[in-house]
Amino acid sequence: MMLRTLLCVPALLAAGMFSTACFAAEIQHQTDYSIALAGLPLARASFHTEVDQNRYTISGTLNSAGLVNIISPTSGQTRVSGMIGRNHLQATQYSMSYRSGKKSRAISVSYRNGNVVRASMVPKRTPLPKNWVPVTSRDMRNVLDPLSGLIIPATTRVCPNTLPIFDGESRLDIKLSAKGKRNFKTKGFDGEVIVCGVRFVPRAGYKKGREDVEYLRRLETMEMWFAKSDSVDVYAPVYVRIPTKIGPVIVSATRFGG
Repeated sequence: MMLRTLLCVPALLAAGMFSTACFAAEIQHQTDYSIALAGLPLARASFHTEVDQNRYTISGTLNSAGLVNIISPTSGQTRVSGMIGRNHLQATQYSMSYRSGKKSRAISVSYRNGNVVRASMVPKRTPLPKNWVPVTSRDMRNVLDPLSGLIIPATTRVCPNTLPIFDGESRLDIKLSAKGKRNFKTKGFDGEVIVCGVRFVPRAGYKKGREDVEYLRRLETMEMWFAKSDSVDVYAPVYVRIPTKIGPVIVSATRFGG
């Protein structure tokens, strides 16, 4: 779950590229991110957005870098499509696949009106461990996908806020708390951002008592920074900091619009 969580971070940040595009026909947009651990490069991610009238598609790739690419090459792909509503993005289809060393997994989720109608994962976890917390039908109601879920309309408070995420296997809450404002500069953006504290709350679809899950659950020093788009009235992430026992994982937008 830790691996998938870290892979999801740049995927979550990919939603930020959408905020720099206008809701018009046939818009295409590219955004890039860097991922580092204690200052050492872990991976690079690139995401592409297409908007055609009231429909959107976000697709992205992630590839390991530095020593990680030598020791355990990792790559991932993700994609989400859906409809543009008045106040939010409503996904209809989400998928993610990744390979790390000899391990690989593919996840697909279909949504209707915010509810999960189908979810698959290949290969499946069989048999499930005794300490597995199962996902129930209630857990898959009124949820967000990991990509569109972090688009927050300017008319809605960014933090405090609770984002109910279902990623195809696990149901979790991302709880945001207000921590002030900072300045952030990257290609395409230079201005003030909203800083939120982040709490990771597992709900279902994980092994109870697992060390990495419990570490994230107890962690109180994660941060996520949200930038406001000049062209669309929404906020989206440009920076995430996740402390670990060997140094912080930093995911930062190297390009945000422009």
